[in-house]
Amino acid sequence: MNRNLKIIGLGLLGGMLPLGLTMILNTSPGSSSSADIFDGANFQHAKTVNLTNTENLPDFVSASENTINSVVHVTTKVVRTTIQRDPFYEFFYGPGTGNKEYKQYGSGSGSGVIVSSEGYIVTNNHVIDGASEIEIILNDNSKYSAKVIGTDPSTDLAVLKIDAKNLVPIVLGNSDNLRIGEWVLAVGNPFNLTSTVTAGIVSAKARNINILNNRNSKDNVPIESFIQTDAAVNPGNSGGALVNTKGELVGINTAIASQTGSYTGYSFAIPVNLVQKVMLDLIDFGLVQRGFLGVQIADITQELKEEKNLSSIKGVYVAKVIDDGGAEKAGMKEGEIILKIGSKEITSVAALQEEIGKRRPGDKVPVTVMTTKGNETVREIVLRNSEGKTNLLDKAVISKNTALGATFEEMTSKEKKDLNTTYGVKIKSLNPGKLKSIGFEEGMIITKINQQAVTSVEQLTAELNKGGKGILLEYMTSTGKKDYVGFGL
Repeated sequence: MNRNLKIIGLGLLGGMLPLGLTMILNTSPGSSSSADIFDGANFQHAKTVNLTNTENLPDFVSASENTINSVVHVTTKVVRTTIQRDPFYEFFYGPGTGNKEYKQYGSGSGSGVIVSSEGYIVTNNHVIDGASEIEIILNDNSKYSAKVIGTDPSTDLAVLKIDAKNLVPIVLGNSDNLRIGEWVLAVGNPFNLTSTVTAGIVSAKARNINILNNRNSKDNVPIESFIQTDAAVNPGNSGGALVNTKGELVGINTAIASQTGSYTGYSFAIPVNLVQKVMLDLIDFGLVQRGFLGVQIADITQELKEEKNLSSIKGVYVAKVIDDGGAEKAGMKEGEIILKIGSKEITSVAALQEEIGKRRPGDKVPVTVMTTKGNETVREIVLRNSEGKTNLLDKAVISKNTALGATFEEMTSKEKKDLNTTYGVKIKSLNPGKLKSIGFEEGMIITKINQQAVTSVEQLTAELNKGGKGILLEYMTSTGKKDYVGFGL
């Protein structure tokens, strides 16, 4: 009996010795356990959520009720017109006669947001691009025809107008104050399901996904600084509202990242602070008064940091300073790093584009830079437009150069010589409107209107803007081929 107890006691002692030695080693200075390494539990940053207390939960109901009457359904009809000439008929009766029109019909839909009780609506440019007719359906199912006030392919925004009064405009929020992780709602009409509300959080800000590059001409520089969310957005949501839990507009839903064409977890919205600037310009001028710093910039990657021997990856790198631009006149040099625009820190090219996109030519912008010598300084840069000017374009001047969605410019002497003509004006840019819907393209030359030679831009736009009659245009492609097209205004 005593012998057995002795054996058991020796066994326990033998087992305790290695255990005690292990504890001593593990508590010695310079060593850590997994509990010490993964020490997030030791900090009290996170708040404990009491699911029985609903006072701390976001009020989706009020936000939805305050929003759905301000979001509309946008439907479009697209008519593509092609003309087949009859040379035999023209021989006897003159150019443009005997043409046969062939039409292709299509339709589309999206969403829009009422921003004024007077009938102004913001949507995506791609929702109404190429449309010959646009119809707006309100939340109460009333329908209105809409006209295009202006479009901006660079940001994929458009402003429409309907003849209605006492509408319910949405309350504009402040996208600069939007925080990652904050709850947001997407309101729109996916798959023609009107007044659909989905919820998610802000996943990221100032996101560039290069979706606008293929939609823009060489004269339009795409501006992408999207709010990324995981709120479910599908085809038909484009142009709809992204709102916070107060029911304030913080973005216009624009795109999804998907290989299937439907929602797979990522959706993107244009920040409302940028939307507000663009829509006010379109309403006031018919186009966006866009300012430029006058630099070419690049995101600072680890590879660029090592190549240029930079001190950190903060800010954006100035790869080139444009001659006679605002940046050059303010003394900015190639190789400097832009750290701030005003008081806002700049962490990417997209973030810089968003900040500059909110401003107009002539605005003075304090830009904090790190010089090539490593000194931090502030440069006052005056923004200039694409033509290097600081003054805003006058609305009356703009109207003389635009008609039916197209902006025209005079031909140079060389262009006239190359095309063997002494008259005509060129289509500089083409936005949604009559000319685009019937197949005109940028770079085409309008040589005659109703058999009269076109000698100036003002002559052409005056005739096109009269309305209420038929128009016969003679035009020339970039290769010099002439053709005719007739249409009603």
